[in-house]
Amino acid sequence: MIRRSFTLLAFATLALSHLCHAQVQLPEGVSKLDLTVDGTARTGFIYAPATAKEKSTPVIFVWHGHGGTAMQAGRSFAMFKHMPEAISVYLQGLNTPGQLTDPEGKKPGWQHGAGAEGDRDLKLFDTALAHLKEHYKVDGKRIFSTGHSNGGGFTYLLWQTRPDILCAVAPSAAASIRLKDTPFKPKPCMHLAGTADPLVKFEWQQLAIAKVKEINQCEAEGKPWDKECTLYPSKVGAPFVAFIKEGGTHKFPEEAPALIAKFFKEQAAAVKE
Repeated sequence: MIRRSFTLLAFATLALSHLCHAQVQLPEGVSKLDLTVDGTARTGFIYAPATAKEKSTPVIFVWHGHGGTAMQAGRSFAMFKHMPEAISVYLQGLNTPGQLTDPEGKKPGWQHGAGAEGDRDLKLFDTALAHLKEHYKVDGKRIFSTGHSNGGGFTYLLWQTRPDILCAVAPSAAASIRLKDTPFKPKPCMHLAGTADPLVKFEWQQLAIAKVKEINQCEAEGKPWDKECTLYPSKVGAPFVAFIKEGGTHKFPEEAPALIAKFFKEQAAAVKE
């Protein structure tokens, strides 16, 4: 157990910074992922527990922010550490025009809406999931998505376009105009926001939070769930948790991964077999 913990920590601090080099020896449980989507090479990596080929296993997709990398997402979210019983997937975006920064699209990111960029990233999700199902015993009722900023927005897009695939979602520092005028099916959701976010304004995120609570038919009054987190029970089995970090900026909070894992574990346990 101590040796495995050391392996995961070593992965977080060392191997991620060198993942793009083909000769790197990846730690146990981690493999480089190479896919082709509409003729375009796509990359990333996955962590899979040793039992994933024999035992039905949850899956967590993690999406980096605009200008970020799969390596950074693995380092900051570290779902392999906080929810090691699940397969966790960290994919790499392609250069994409940003809605708030980088209008020329010189940095990597994810499509902002259905139909944008030829749906290349929705197709990437589909292709990656098909790959996992081919090589592992995937628990189809326990597939999750989380991401920060542009990655959080893409998580909202997956909720919109792939609602019957996802069990629950946890977008961070994101807002989605699609929530206002596009039908969404109720879905367990955790939204993470900082009140002093200078990029994705907290007022925008408050509007998203209010709409999610409406979609999920949540009770008006919430109750404490964890530090800085409020749980809003749902009439339709789609609870909402708001993690509001007072004074928090656009930076992904250090305490967020453990809270996201807690939320996903609760939703996994609530699934009806």
